[in-house]
Amino acid sequence: MFTGIIERTLRVLAVADAPGFRRLTIGANWTDVRHGESIAINGCCLTVAEMKPGEIQFDVIAETLEKTNLGSLLVGDAVNAERSMRVGDRIDGHFVQGHVDGTAQLKEVSNTPEEWRLTIEAPQQLARYLVPKGSVAIDGVSLTLAAVDSNRFQVALIPTTLELTTLKSRQPGWMFNLEADIFSKTIVSYLERFNGKSA
Repeated sequence: MFTGIIERTLRVLAVADAPGFRRLTIGANWTDVRHGESIAINGCCLTVAEMKPGEIQFDVIAETLEKTNLGSLLVGDAVNAERSMRVGDRIDGHFVQGHVDGTAQLKEVSNTPEEWRLTIEAPQQLARYLVPKGSVAIDGVSLTLAAVDSNRFQVALIPTTLELTTLKSRQPGWMFNLEADIFSKTIVSYLERFNGKSA
């Protein structure tokens, strides 16, 4: 479980394909990371497969590569990283599972003296989870939905978010990893089953 509060941005050091998975090597100087620990990379919960000085390696299976933007990462790319919550931690963002629901395309970047706003288009099947003023995780970043129009939504970014995440560098066409709010998904799923409707 995560909060969507990015701890730091890291760089991809290497990408290597193997039968059934891809080994992703990320540059990181965390000294207390354990083998098997969960770390969210661009909002996707990954398991530490190997550690070496200054780097952490993850094995990413084919399904994850297909359903997230991890399959498009190249050496030198920046990623958002967050370690999993510990019991007793403050929850500064919202509950994020690290289970990406799909990718959502960045359609427009609006950068004015007043605000920085992104317009993003989600897959149509995820539109029912988008609630105005609700929460969403975009590449692992906990954000509030500033506006919703069908399967398009906007998020407004504060200077701290721009400084501490990769969101400022993304251009139209970028495919974000999207995780809808767990409470929205739970409520909608319950109501659909209760009313005898299929998803």
